Amino acid sequence: MILPDTWWGWLLDYVIVFASGGLLCALAQILIIRTRLTPARILVLFLIAGIIMQTLGIYEPLSAVLRSGIAVPITGFGASLAKGAIETALSDGPLGAFAGGLIQTAYGVGIAVAASYVVSVVFKPKSK
Repeated sequence: MILPDTWWGWLLDYVIVFASGGLLCALAQILIIRTRLTPARILVLFLIAGIIMQTLGIYEPLSAVLRSGIAVPITGFGASLAKGAIETALSDGPLGAFAGGLIQTAYGVGIAVAASYVVSVVFKPKSK
């Protein structure tokens, strides 16, 4: 947090996170409206942007300022994949790059799968 000891410091952190996440969403919406890109292709574009930012060393400084505004969207997942692949490749060799991304993101993916299952059990899906 920028100024963690004051209430307005916390408020400023929330504003920064909300604004940065909102800008990413606005960028995606502009791409949907102005281009012929499908939402799936935009998702992949943001994932690759996260991978590129992590690889170039841009993601960590941005993450320090924008916090979860950049970490929660798919760009954060792409950065985690790249970070895991790079770290494991450095420690285990080139073949470690294949497992590193999976190791780094396994917890989040596992939680998403478990939460999806619980929601599908609790709520009755209806097809249209």
